[in-house]
Amino acid sequence: MNDTTIITNSPIGQHLDAIGESKPASYLMFNKKKIELVAKITIGRGADNDVVVDNKLASRHHALIQKIKDTYFLKDEGSTNGTLLNGTSIPKDKYVKLSPGDRITIGNMTLVIS
Repeated sequence: MNDTTIITNSPIGQHLDAIGESKPASYLMFNKKKIELVAKITIGRGADNDVVVDNKLASRHHALIQKIKDTYFLKDEGSTNGTLLNGTSIPKDKYVKLSPGDRITIGNMTLVIS
């Protein structure tokens, strides 16, 4: 008798397996606007950033989101007041993996990965 699992061999199992996979993040929510995630997004108070945070607690070049392979990472660019990911301060100049639903806080502004 052939012992197979429902996950790998049946159409129902394959469908359950497919919907169980997490979908990759595709955009950033900021001020009720969707910003499509691209290879690199700069965030800060300076007008030359992709996402401009109008807040005195934000540094001119505060943080960046970078795509490496198929995953997005957040990096604090040595900001004065730091960057929070889900309420926890991230280390400066280190890449931290992002997941859908993550909340990035810069000053009093919150950006959500969706």
